[in-house]
Amino acid sequence: MGSQRWTRSTRGRALAAVLAGALTIAACSDDDGGSAGDAAGSDAAAQQGDGGGGPLARYADYESVNYGDPAHWLCRPGADDACGGDLTATTVGAGGTTVVEEFVPADDPAVDCFYVYPTISRDETPYSDWEASPEEEGFVVLHQAARLASTCRVFAPIYRQRTLTALLASLGGSDPPGEQEGDPFADVLDAFRTYMAEDNDGRGFVLVGHSQGAGLLNELIRTEIDPHEDVRERLVAAYLAGTAVAVPEGAVVGGDFQNVPLCTAPDQTGCVLTWATFRSTAPPPPESFFGRPRDAEGVAGCVNPAAVDGDSAELTPYFPADASASILSTLGVGAGSGGWLTGTDITTPFVTLPGLVSGECASQGGFNYLSVTVNADPSDPRADDIGGDLTPEWGLHLIDVSIVMGDIVERVEDQAAAYTG
Repeated sequence: MGSQRWTRSTRGRALAAVLAGALTIAACSDDDGGSAGDAAGSDAAAQQGDGGGGPLARYADYESVNYGDPAHWLCRPGADDACGGDLTATTVGAGGTTVVEEFVPADDPAVDCFYVYPTISRDETPYSDWEASPEEEGFVVLHQAARLASTCRVFAPIYRQRTLTALLASLGGSDPPGEQEGDPFADVLDAFRTYMAEDNDGRGFVLVGHSQGAGLLNELIRTEIDPHEDVRERLVAAYLAGTAVAVPEGAVVGGDFQNVPLCTAPDQTGCVLTWATFRSTAPPPPESFFGRPRDAEGVAGCVNPAAVDGDSAELTPYFPADASASILSTLGVGAGSGGWLTGTDITTPFVTLPGLVSGECASQGGFNYLSVTVNADPSDPRADDIGGDLTPEWGLHLIDVSIVMGDIVERVEDQAAAYTG
């Protein structure tokens, strides 16, 4: 990406007290999912004809609307892109010991990862433009997707999302500035079809998204993948964080998806892992935004990436080494305060803290969610808490992905191995 596209954006003003509205999921498109053009071919004609390689017949003649332009991708193999940043981490043990962990990308990964980022743009229009900022889209893709390059090729399209500006304006009861129209789902659909036509080449793919991005991927699965057996066969797994995937109570399939189930084993493929994160000491209040479907019947699915079988397990987070940084740092909202290790400066950009946090899926008051416990030890020099809170209704939404980033990588490794045999 050229230097002009990565010029630092001007910091704006926002009040932390209204940031709950800034992350509202804008997953609903203006139509039924076909706004980027109808998929080529019907189910009867859209079967893979070569036994493995090449695009599916339904995508073979697809012409990209916007994603033939390399500048419209944050990450794509072979490009000098936003996923190429420094991912070195310091492992901080319970007794304060430190070990530097170098990141090693895979030489020839067998599967691909398609990532859609959360609400992050501060463009002063209802929908964002194509100019990605290193402090916004660039920051979040590095923290939520780039580490997956250890086990898959990473594709991350820029899309014209519903902006923080628009959502803050809506919260205040006013219209956002400008009259720009947009359809985030049309962009994501176009990007996915472009990937399937030009890059997939018979490979399995993993979907990863957070908040607005997860909602858009939910719609992508519902309209583009779930109804079509040939596309479902290439779905390795989907990771939908900070959203609700509706299923009938006591079931793993139905609700949002009629064919794609929740995952029930760590190496299961063709399935979904989904969660919304709250502290065990602060479960979702009755008016919570997460942990139950908003517009669908049933309950919210919950699958913990660290323990797909439903047990409690230690989580493997990858946090910014700057404990005050978060995906909303440009709005003055940090993930926490203080440092990860008393008396020690951590020089790597990331930190991981074995045993500090554990989690399990829990049900309470009609909500299903990932309940996180901080295993503090005041007697050692390591941090005794984590950040990531917004309001009680939003829980630990800021760190839905980073708190289980290592577990996501491990699960994708398991699923990729199972998928490729």
